[in-house]
Amino acid sequence: MRDSLLPLTFNMKWVLRGAAAAGVAATIAALSYLTLHGKAAHASGAPVTASAASEPAVQLTAAQLGSIRMGIAAERTFPQERTAVGNIDFNENLAVQVFTPYQGKIIKAYLEVGDSVAKGQTLFTIESPDLIQAESTLIGAAATLDQTASALARARKLYAVQGIDQNDYETAVANQQIAEGALKAGRDAVQVFGKSAAEIDAMIANRKIDPTLVVPSPIAGRVTARAAQPGLLVQPGNAPAPYTVADVVTVWMLANVSESNIRYVHAGQDVSVATLAYPDQVYAGKITNVGSSVDPNLHTLLIRSEIQNPRRELLPGMLANFVIRTGTPITSVAVPQAGIVREGDGTMTLWVTTDQRRFLQRTVRLGLESDGYVQVLDGLKPGERVVTEGAVLLDNLLTPTESD
Repeated sequence: MRDSLLPLTFNMKWVLRGAAAAGVAATIAALSYLTLHGKAAHASGAPVTASAASEPAVQLTAAQLGSIRMGIAAERTFPQERTAVGNIDFNENLAVQVFTPYQGKIIKAYLEVGDSVAKGQTLFTIESPDLIQAESTLIGAAATLDQTASALARARKLYAVQGIDQNDYETAVANQQIAEGALKAGRDAVQVFGKSAAEIDAMIANRKIDPTLVVPSPIAGRVTARAAQPGLLVQPGNAPAPYTVADVVTVWMLANVSESNIRYVHAGQDVSVATLAYPDQVYAGKITNVGSSVDPNLHTLLIRSEIQNPRRELLPGMLANFVIRTGTPITSVAVPQAGIVREGDGTMTLWVTTDQRRFLQRTVRLGLESDGYVQVLDGLKPGERVVTEGAVLLDNLLTPTESD
């Protein structure tokens, strides 16, 4: 029995040895295959083993390196800003509706919409019954004063030779004083209508009234509306105003800020404005008013800022881009936007390298954007070498195709 088992045991040892040898050979063959094909994969820019930090990596050929650009991650200053779209409007605090101070019929209107106007310049003239009445009273007072003055002169001569008693003389003096007071009141009444002292003197000397009432501009600016026409009967305060004048050295910028940005906006913040008409010109201003309610349809808040308009080139109705400075600038590590790739799951990635041949994919968290750069809040340190152009190429090499 023992002898019969020996051949079997002997044969089993050789079988095990043969299997082991075959396994070793297969292992060697497999390692050789992986070594050869691994080098080929490296040479073709295919994915290689993940780094110690489990970052996906690729290695590029010399030809592929020519399709990308690299740079050193450095710190940049990012302004804290919010943007909005709005339009230019008149500064209503500096806009005046010019009405006639008295009822009358317009004789002539001098300026058109868009014309510049100086303070005190004539806008229109009217023929005013009230002015005619005041001037008639003035001329009558002047005539009465002349009469009483002559009577007083005669009374003074007669009183000197005792031709009249003292009572008559004092009556003549009183009448002359009353006439002087009436003339002064008449002059003041006519002066209210805008007549100068020289014009009043001419009326008295010529005994001729001037029915023309001049309505001047109360401010310097630009005519923004006109309803005045010759022959039109106008009354104080009755709309529409014959003229509207606005000072356009400053204008309003009205903008709608999205509901998500409301918490960043408040009065007093600096703003800059660029218009379609003057894209290379930036206008400075400050927020002067923040709306108290949100538009229920657009979910925006109306804000207003006062913009300097020294050349008077900003016109109401112009579209404009509105940039609000909401905080102090932030200094942070940054990379060009072309070095960032948005993945299918919404994450943001970039590529870093230490030897400029092997590149690691890094997931990062981004922040502000400015002048073609994006702030990296997490995942990158200053001084690291990153891909600044061609990051999508590396991303495509890492992503397997459907044929793979």
